[in-house]
Amino acid sequence: MVPSFSTELIHFIPSKEMSESEAEDLPEKEIGNEGLKKKILQKGNSWQTPLPGDEVHVHYSGKLHGNGEYFDSSRKKGTPFTFKLGQGEVIKGWDIGIATMRKGERALYTIPPCLGYGKAGSPPIIPPDSTLVFDIEMVSWKSIRDVAGDGGILKKIVREGEGWATPRDADQVLVKYTMRTENKEDVVSESNDGVEFSLTEGFLCPAMSKAVKTMRKGEIADISVKPFYGFGALTNENTNTNTNSIIGSIPPTSNLSIHLELVSWKSVTDVMGDKKVLKTLIKAGEGYDRPNEGALVKVVCIGKLEDGTITERKGSDQEPFEYLCLEDQIIEGLDQAIMTMRKGEEARVRICSDYFHGCKEKTTELSPLIYEVKLLDFTKEKPFWKMDTREKIEACERNKQEGNLLFKSGKFQHASKKYEKASKYIEFDHSFTADEKRQANALNLSCSLNNAACKLKLEDFLEASRLCSKALGIDPCNTKALFRRSQAYLRMSELEKAEIDIKQALALDPNNRDVKLVHKELRQRQKQYAQHEVKFFSAMLSRIE
Repeated sequence: MVPSFSTELIHFIPSKEMSESEAEDLPEKEIGNEGLKKKILQKGNSWQTPLPGDEVHVHYSGKLHGNGEYFDSSRKKGTPFTFKLGQGEVIKGWDIGIATMRKGERALYTIPPCLGYGKAGSPPIIPPDSTLVFDIEMVSWKSIRDVAGDGGILKKIVREGEGWATPRDADQVLVKYTMRTENKEDVVSESNDGVEFSLTEGFLCPAMSKAVKTMRKGEIADISVKPFYGFGALTNENTNTNTNSIIGSIPPTSNLSIHLELVSWKSVTDVMGDKKVLKTLIKAGEGYDRPNEGALVKVVCIGKLEDGTITERKGSDQEPFEYLCLEDQIIEGLDQAIMTMRKGEEARVRICSDYFHGCKEKTTELSPLIYEVKLLDFTKEKPFWKMDTREKIEACERNKQEGNLLFKSGKFQHASKKYEKASKYIEFDHSFTADEKRQANALNLSCSLNNAACKLKLEDFLEASRLCSKALGIDPCNTKALFRRSQAYLRMSELEKAEIDIKQALALDPNNRDVKLVHKELRQRQKQYAQHEVKFFSAMLSRIE
């Protein structure tokens, strides 16, 4: 309902700038389809309008339609009237009409009985079936956001923040807060100096992280929290030291009120997407460019254990450490994190043991490492689409040779990546001359065969067979391709396909010792399979008899 009315009638004109007769000449529009009409007396100074649940502050004056005397006015009282929009705290005509107003706007509303007090009226001031006229000015409003979408966390902005950005799920935030039980003056917990925590891990109760993720830097808000998002959601398993110190002092069914300020936050990037390599931004870098695969980077790195013990140092500001990205020269997690950085950026990288090596070997007995990293400079490798044909062939040859060295040293996963990269330089170029095309085909054939050998070592037999088929598309009579594909088929127990390939390889090179050995193995497998079939069908027949 609107505020209680004074019995003293008030003489009041609709606006300081115009008389009632002037207001009558203004255009009037209907809002909705229930007869609510609106005349704008003074335009607002923004484009925003309040949302349902927002706490609005208005000045108003009200009268009966056709009566020149106003029965109530907040202006006379000197204090704006405050209510929550769309919550049924005022007559329906107010909820609908005020939702269309901008800050500073002043409007004259004609409200039919169905949107006012209806057949009952509000004696003694408002008779039954009365049409009302309200002069309303939007002073301001405080946004109230339903953070959880179920009314469990309501946020009212006390002071707007800066910019548009809000913290992301993994970010490290710094907040000041005062937490009370609802309707009580006793402080449950507070931090006037600020407390820092990870949004992933949370702090005190679920509502803290959920609310902070909707806030902008410098924003201050009052948070109303239902038990499910407060201490009622916590168990002994998901509490922390900060929570344990206060959870016993209040009932878990208590509603909470939190006065919260987001002071700042540090951007945290989940580098690998599995929360095992987390990069926290310390100092922003320049521009937007980042190192790519093969880029030459200059960095300063200090590796530490979680207790602060330094484990390694790489480079200094005067003599930075230089290496090529994704060349297995530093641990994988750090390599991938540096590729997300910009020139001049400083960051702290936390790496779980899964990413300590060139491949994702499980070494869970090792504790995580923390790296403090400065990316001083980098030179990106020239992308293949900017290369001329000669440069592409040279880059392919160089990567193939690097893959060969990795293969010889037993680093099959990295060798495979080198062969894949080498093929990309030449695979789909249609501008090669006839001679360059011959060179490209020879390199592509070699890379496919070598990569198939890697896949066999890595027991990725399906991919090995695909690469051999690709090689046979270039050279249908290539013995190595037939031989390696037969090995892949044999390991996948596709004996018929293996037999076709091995016989063709023997026809091309009947004295090849390796081919003969695979042929022998194939015949043994076929014999074992035949014996298995005999036993299987004999068992079936015995059951039938």
